[in-house]
Amino acid sequence: MKKLLLATAATALVAGGAFAEEVKLGISLGFTGPLESMSPAMAQGAEMAMKEVSDSGKLLGGTTVTGVRGDSTCIDAAAATATVERLITAEKVKGIVGGMCSGEATASLQNVAMPNGIVMVSPSATSPALSTLEDNGLFFRTSPSDARQGEVMTDEIMERGIKSVAVTYTNNDYGKGLADSFAAAFEAKGGKVTINAAHDDGKADYAAEVGALASAGGDALVIAGYVDQGGSGILRGALDTGAFSTFVFPDGMVGEVLEKNFGPEINGSFGQIPSSEGAGKEKFIELAKAAGFDGSSVYSGEAYDAAALMLLAMQAANSTDPAVYKEKIMEIANGPGEKILPGELGKGLELLAAGQDIDYDGASSVELIGAGESAGTFREIEIKDGKIETVKYR
Repeated sequence: MKKLLLATAATALVAGGAFAEEVKLGISLGFTGPLESMSPAMAQGAEMAMKEVSDSGKLLGGTTVTGVRGDSTCIDAAAATATVERLITAEKVKGIVGGMCSGEATASLQNVAMPNGIVMVSPSATSPALSTLEDNGLFFRTSPSDARQGEVMTDEIMERGIKSVAVTYTNNDYGKGLADSFAAAFEAKGGKVTINAAHDDGKADYAAEVGALASAGGDALVIAGYVDQGGSGILRGALDTGAFSTFVFPDGMVGEVLEKNFGPEINGSFGQIPSSEGAGKEKFIELAKAAGFDGSSVYSGEAYDAAALMLLAMQAANSTDPAVYKEKIMEIANGPGEKILPGELGKGLELLAAGQDIDYDGASSVELIGAGESAGTFREIEIKDGKIETVKYR
């Protein structure tokens, strides 16, 4: 009997303990650059999912997970590529939460992740161009494409009776993709875009750009830019000159900086960010508070979900090899199976280990369509008494 017990224990050790190792996931975000104020909470969201999985002891026989941060700068493709190359070749990560911005995410994917066969799950790269990019099944995102955001923004503007807008966008893949998607949707519904003009980040003065926008006119100004960079420069110039009084803020402009730097000056302005409501979001915010960060911060929930998807997929595939677990991401994201919310990753790992199906909802009501695309919902916001308030979800 003793020999039988020892043999059984040995078998269990081989089956369950063979994977007991440390797995690293990279976190490639713009810790410096035009969205640096958003990055800390996003990183903390991803790291919270990793800690939850490690603490559960249920990933592949007790495998622990460590996050390794890297600065993509959000706008410098060369710097982002170098960062991701370091994460893959030096740190030996098995997947990457990132990139943060569309251009650098594309560069990192094509130049480094694809040649090395590494999965990337972006919480915030939203360019429509990423929907059709050849990615060898390695790229996923937990935020919806800007093609969808353009339609949502159109509906918000139309419902407020605004018929004409000027548009300014940051001069990169994200800005142009969003501006073009919005302009097409807005004009298709009878709206008029008076001007659709790029602006560069990092300038000390935006008087020329604001002058051109003012000359074109419009009932509101859409700023498809970055709140920590040129977007705020345009906004300040437009306010100081009285060029516009109503502003529309897409996701790159919605952050605490708006409240801190502009407050009541932009009362009545509005916009949207990818976000969801319900039990998953509420639970994530609660867990984030306990972990010491603001779970309502833009894309922090999506970052949690990005990390969780990769780790749950590893369990489903019984492998940490990206070439193997990438095939399971769509499956666990969409079900059928038992719903898994934030704080329930250990439960999800248990179910998968037992051969049962899960439907990962997470913090952002995850549903992946097409080639790893997020179906996504948006939180419509409005500035009231100098604060960002939720209007509704779309």
